[in-house]
Amino acid sequence: MSTVTAQYVQKEIFRIVSGVARERGVRAFAIGGFVRDSFLGRPCNDIDIVVEGSGIDFARAVGEKTGKYVSYFKNFGTAMLHFDGDEIEFVGARKESYRRESRNPIVENGTIEDDQLRRDFTINAMAFSLQEDDFGALVDPFGGIRDLAAGIIRTPLDPDTTYSDDPLRMLRAVRFATKLSTPEHSFTIVPESMESMKRMAPRMEILSKERIAEELNKMLLCDRPSMAFYMMDEAGLLPYVLPQITALKGVETIDGRGHKDIFAHTLAVLDNVAEASDNLWLRWAALLHDIGKAQVKRYDPKLGWTFHGHDVVGSKMVPKIFSSLKLPLDDKLKFVKKMVWLHMRPIALVDDVVTDSAVRRLLFDAGDDIDDLMTLCNADITSKNPVKVARIRSNFELVKQKLVEVEEKDALRNFKNPITGDYIMETYGIEPCNTIGQIKEAVKEAILEGEIGNNFEEADALMRKKAAEFGLVPCK
Repeated sequence: MSTVTAQYVQKEIFRIVSGVARERGVRAFAIGGFVRDSFLGRPCNDIDIVVEGSGIDFARAVGEKTGKYVSYFKNFGTAMLHFDGDEIEFVGARKESYRRESRNPIVENGTIEDDQLRRDFTINAMAFSLQEDDFGALVDPFGGIRDLAAGIIRTPLDPDTTYSDDPLRMLRAVRFATKLSTPEHSFTIVPESMESMKRMAPRMEILSKERIAEELNKMLLCDRPSMAFYMMDEAGLLPYVLPQITALKGVETIDGRGHKDIFAHTLAVLDNVAEASDNLWLRWAALLHDIGKAQVKRYDPKLGWTFHGHDVVGSKMVPKIFSSLKLPLDDKLKFVKKMVWLHMRPIALVDDVVTDSAVRRLLFDAGDDIDDLMTLCNADITSKNPVKVARIRSNFELVKQKLVEVEEKDALRNFKNPITGDYIMETYGIEPCNTIGQIKEAVKEAILEGEIGNNFEEADALMRKKAAEFGLVPCK
């Protein structure tokens, strides 16, 4: 008797696969994430089909039946096609063995039982049979359906074996517990698995940075990404992933005066940003916004704990972190670095008198990223004092309104100096020199200070005045 409802296997592709399996005399199964998400009621458009035989040959036959183009990945023994909005991947059932010094398995052809045995977690080892005689039946040798209901992440084999074979599975355990958790149904990693992760953590050193970064990105895109970092910390994985975040842990006390736990604060800010935005790189900025505090932390008997310059130090750390994790070194890096550098500026405006000049400079430095910066800064308000939070948020709204007013009046977002170096050289018939830069800087500062408007006419007049002070005479 089938243990699944009929709706899970009603897709036309499953009937087609079942027919091809019958014609070729092989067994085929839907396996992994699609099966798991079916029971959880989560949408899933990625379907893995495992075949006892050649996955590539089977995919070719399905492609002929459907008239769909098939992509082949011979190095991995897989093939893929798109059908009715779903991405269908085919692979032959296999069994794997590992050498301790390598993360690359020795792969051999196998049965569905072998294939399920090599899966990372019980909830990912479940399969739907696509054979005619038991079409849609749940094949669940490790009790994945029970673990799914209990909200636990557990390995089919001894966890030491699973994690030693491929240490990335430790990060995947963290990621699945984070991703699948909801307010109504949370997931946890079973204690024996957590203890195994603590023992196997040094095995993380054999992983490529690209694989680690891919898992980190997926964790950051979860609804409550802080869960992942707390679990990685508990399991002893965080020092192998982001030691700079580990360095933020703890509270130091001198003369009875302590500072807040920067690690906990960072993760609270990360969750706040995740609530407000699905921008992966803004979430990276939230994770790294206080990364410089561990380096600049000082105790002053008069002031208490200080973190002066942590924004500048942190922004300089971002490229090294991105480079070490093989993350993009393009505009995404520049964005995160900018967010870390500027994250204190709007809060500083909250505490001071909000002048047009300060707002112009913020708009000038932030450019089109000002809205993301304000999202980050709003998320950074995490005081446990409700009166203080209410006051800061009220003032923060004033800053936001001032930004709107100044932007409407002065159009400084992505500011471009009305006076260019070429224009100065052409006007005065001079070659490139320091004087040109000084004139341009004077014009820019005058605009930001509100001394002149952000337009060519006023900028040109000031340029001519400053040029005269340098003894320059227009050549036309």
